[in-house]
Parts: sequence; C-alpha cells; structure tokens
Amino acid sequence: MSESLETPVRLRTTLDSVPGYKPGRPAATAAEDSERGVTSVFKISSNENPYPPLPSVLDIVCEAATTMNRYPDMASSELTHALAQRVGVSADEVSFGTGSVGVLASLIQITCEPGDEVVYAWRSFEAYPIVVALAGARSVQVPLDADARHDLDAMAAAVTDRTRLLIVCTPNNPTGPSVRADELRAFLRSLPEDLLVVLDEAYLEFVVADDAPDALAIYREFPNVVVLRTFSKAYGLAGLRVGYALARPRITTALRKAATPFGVSDMAQKAAIASIAAFDELQERVVALVAERRRVVDALGEAGVDIPDTQANFVWLPLGERALEFAAFADENGLVVRPFDGDGVRCTIAEVEANDRLIDVVTRFYAG
Repeated sequence: MSESLETPVRLRTTLDSVPGYKPGRPAATAAEDSERGVTSVFKISSNENPYPPLPSVLDIVCEAATTMNRYPDMASSELTHALAQRVGVSADEVSFGTGSVGVLASLIQITCEPGDEVVYAWRSFEAYPIVVALAGARSVQVPLDADARHDLDAMAAAVTDRTRLLIVCTPNNPTGPSVRADELRAFLRSLPEDLLVVLDEAYLEFVVADDAPDALAIYREFPNVVVLRTFSKAYGLAGLRVGYALARPRITTALRKAATPFGVSDMAQKAAIASIAAFDELQERVVALVAERRRVVDALGEAGVDIPDTQANFVWLPLGERALEFAAFADENGLVVRPFDGDGVRCTIAEVEANDRLIDVVTRFYAG
C-alpha cells in the first residue's frame, strides 16, 4: 500500500478558480494575550451578536440536545408554520437552509446552468463568488459607487441574456449602506421579469433608515423577487446555521429539492422557534446595538474619520492599501477586526468595552 498522500483522482477544474472563504480570525487565547501584554481581546471580525443566548432559547437547545441521535424534521414543519405566521406569508412561501448562504447556494443551483451569469455588487459578501463558481456559473461583479453603495444603474446595464440571478445585499456586507426603496423599485422595473432577484437581508433588523425598502412589500409586488434572511445575526444563532427564503411556491418547491437533506438540525429549528417567540426580548438587544452603532459613528465623525452610512451591525473603514496595516495595529491593541486587503476593514459593533476600544484604536490610527 502506497505511503504517499497524493491521489490520482480527478477533481473539477472549476475549483482552481474558486476563492477560499476567509472567516473572521478568532481571538487569541488568554495565554497569548498575557505574552503580548494585552489584558483583554475583543473579536469584532465576524458580525456576531455579542450577547449570549436568551435563557429561554438556551433551555430549548439543551432539551433538544438529548435527542440528537434522531434526524430532524426534514420539512422544518413547526418552524415553517411559526415563521410564516410571524412574517405574514403562507407556509409554501418559506424555505430553510443551513444559514442564508446555504439557501443562496440552492437558489443558484436551481437557476443556473454552467456558464450562466450571476450579477452582484462588489465588494459585497465574500461567499457570493464562492457559491457562484461552485455551481459552474460566472460572477459578474459590479463596483460599488463612491459612497460604498450599490450602483443599481450599472448593475442593470450588466444584465445579459445569460444572467439568471441577481443579488442585492441590503444593507451591504461589508460596507454597510442600504439601498433606497424608490431606487430599488425603479431598478426592479428595468429588469427582465424572468430574472430571479435576491434581496439579501441578513442585517435587516438593524436598519433604521426611513428610505430603506420594505422587502415584503417589494416581494409581493414583484413575482421574481426572493427575500433572503437569517437567524445568525440579530437572533444570535450564528452557531446553529439556519437561514430562510421567502419566495413564490414554485421557487420554494425547487429549493426544497436542492437543499441538503436534514440540513437544518433539530436544535437549530427549535432555537429559531423559541427566538421567534422571544422576539420582543431580542429586539431590546437590537435596539441597544443600534444605539451603540450610533455612538461609534458619532465618535468617529467627531474625530474626523469619514465612513459610509451603515445600517448594519458593523462599520466600514475605507482604508484601501492600509487595511492590513490597520488590522495589525488593532491586533496589537486587543481588537480582532476583518480586513479586506486593498479595500478596507469591517468592524463589528459589539460590547460597550469593545466599542470604546474601537473608537480609541481608530482615532489613534487615523491621527498617526
């Protein structure tokens, strides 16, 4: 038997062009912090909710763990009913997956043949080019405008006969701005009616802008629109991986065919149900995070730091070629941030103490 770790099997050549996903770096251990002389390190690189699970949700998860030897409900029946009632749609308009990115991957699979095109803004969510390439489709990346917002006119112009899906990330990850309701409606009217348009609203709950779109109203008005959402951010269930799409029944039927069987665990389903029931309590946390976001934005503005409008739970520092330099400086000062080499740095709004340090670190870096 050969000792070599090499293998002669043939893999898809597509993989050669698929970028690897770069998650936010975890915080250092206590021992590593001590060696560097840092008393505490805050991880603000992954847009996680800094609050621990609600006790009521945690109790449900612990109880569900006792039956992990059983498969979950593949149809997510109870969760489907609870969410449909909460949102105000029928059960056959809801489809679940392993986080919103899992649902997006299925959306691409059900719409794109090899060589078809997917249009989205760039820079935007880092997973987009990965799931597009793995489906054998081609990414058409449209640069953001000078305000780090979607250039919807340019995106409309990028649509061709091969375009099968278009993504609008609102608020945009990692830059923060939301699209406006009036421009989104005009944009949708300019597109082919058979083009699937995905409104990725992972950060919906943090939006306070008066001119932000009501995605459900948009969805009801345009039959080719799908609304993509997640329980990872505001609901604080990032570790359980449950996202969903609101779409016309023909689309949700196809999504269920494409989804990984039993992909959404029983714990995830029950935690999501409990979170829906505890929404008012969770909303208090969202309100607190939005207030902290405003405090950070105001403090940075007073320090002369110019950043894009943000409607999410993070701020974007458009540092360009200095992105990695700032990330290193932040690391030295006990902050783990998310740099995008050559573009900028995303910093999650987190605990008050983490936000205080963020203000201090950014102010000192820009002043230097």
